[in-house]
Amino acid sequence: MSDDPYDAGMAVRRSVLGDAHIDRAEARKDDFTQDFQDLITRYAWGSVWTRPGLDRRSRSIATLTALIARGHWDEFEMHVRAARTNGLSVEEIGEVILQSAIYCGVPAANHGFALASTVLQETDQ
Repeated sequence: MSDDPYDAGMAVRRSVLGDAHIDRAEARKDDFTQDFQDLITRYAWGSVWTRPGLDRRSRSIATLTALIARGHWDEFEMHVRAARTNGLSVEEIGEVILQSAIYCGVPAANHGFALASTVLQETDQ
């Protein structure tokens, strides 16, 4: 593998989010969104998610919490799926959302529970 963070990032993205998700994102990429897709692959996935300081489970916990705090619900749903891929149990995802209720707000956690419940029912069947 090359030393380019893009290549490492694409490998992590595919591992965490799945080939189908990445293939859809790549198919939607155009001249307008190309630079943004490159940015998130190279920096978020290739420079941060590949760092040795946290394992993928821990990164998923931090990501879920941040997405709840900011109300980024589409990304939250995607990262609930990713958290399962990264080894978090259904119970652990619930604990992350419960913890978030204290620091991010009960309404945000309530919405997070509703979305996660739907995602987990779809993915864990």
